Amino acid sequence: MIVSFSLREQFVRHRKVSSAAALVAATLALTACASDSDEATTPAAETSAAAAVQEPVAITYDGGIYVLDGEALKVAHDVTLPGFNRINPAGNDTGVFVSTESGFQVLDATAGKMTDISYPGAKPGHVVLHGDRTVLFTDGTGEVHSFDPKKLTDGKPEGRTYKTAQPHHGVAVELADGTMVVTLGTDESRPGAIALDKDGKEIARSEECPGVHGEAVAQGEVVGLGCKDGVLLFKNGAFVKVKSAGAYGAVATQVGTEQSPVLLGDYKVDPDAEREFPEQFALIDTAAQKLQVVPMPKGVSYSFRSMARGPQGEGLILGTDGKLHVVDPATGKLTASWPVVGAWKEPMDWQEPRPALFVRGDDAYVTEPATKKVHRLDLTTGKVAGSVTLDAVPNEISGTMSEH
Repeated sequence: MIVSFSLREQFVRHRKVSSAAALVAATLALTACASDSDEATTPAAETSAAAAVQEPVAITYDGGIYVLDGEALKVAHDVTLPGFNRINPAGNDTGVFVSTESGFQVLDATAGKMTDISYPGAKPGHVVLHGDRTVLFTDGTGEVHSFDPKKLTDGKPEGRTYKTAQPHHGVAVELADGTMVVTLGTDESRPGAIALDKDGKEIARSEECPGVHGEAVAQGEVVGLGCKDGVLLFKNGAFVKVKSAGAYGAVATQVGTEQSPVLLGDYKVDPDAEREFPEQFALIDTAAQKLQVVPMPKGVSYSFRSMARGPQGEGLILGTDGKLHVVDPATGKLTASWPVVGAWKEPMDWQEPRPALFVRGDDAYVTEPATKKVHRLDLTTGKVAGSVTLDAVPNEISGTMSEH
């Protein structure tokens, strides 16, 4: 399974300040749909005295990061960290990577403390977990770092490094045999990707993926890269293009699983939109090399923080109707729609809070910025199992993840 957690159109290191009225308007005065669940409230931060946390869930807010106990949904740590910070699983059972103004830095989520393990560089971007590797891509330098995340508990691990010809908003993934797939690009354009063998020798190249962005890995270690006109696959040692139906059918955010040859992706159709609110999604069958476009329920959209895969490989999409929609990847049918939060609207600024989804095992964690709540949904029942109200508005959500 592959997990990539830094998906966006542009990397800006300082979030714009917005008024309370703007936040309310952007989220349409959401109300929680978890009245039958247990709810906790945020205790005062006592980071220094708090015990180690099991199954940590990390949530950013303007000025810091909350660490919750994933089962009890209580705030165990409150880590002060100025600026707009992004978070991604580090790939082990204790750490979370924080993207700051100066680069990637590891947060020990169980202890609630920032460590001295860092990968400096401007515009830290995608963090990709696959197999026994975590791969970091730094947009501002083009540097790629690949390493075994289990070794992070012993300090900064030795690993593989690579530098792209030109810095760009890119991504890289390393496969089990040491093959590394890396995007090609500059500040002006991103045309495709290359594949390198374990010794760093180029073995394949394709420049048939305009605007390459977002990646996932399907069953059999088939890599999918999003393009403005479909998806570029890397399979059996070569690149294969799967085109969208029209001249413009853009895929960016994707999620995959080793349980299925089908990738779940977003799908946008308006090249002129300042911010498109897609009402359809893509299923990319990497075995048949076909792309299917599936409509969302009428009037329902989603954001780049809305997609995940469930424990059985099912697709999960958090819709603007406040429901978590379950997708059968083989047929494209919506098999369930579970209420979690109130109806919401995606803000124009990608850094602004909106309901976000993080899935680990049988649990789906969903933020609700309008009510300052976080909910835990049991994916085996479709019921909200617990909620917590925070002191600050939640933004991004992530957590530890040792299996990927």
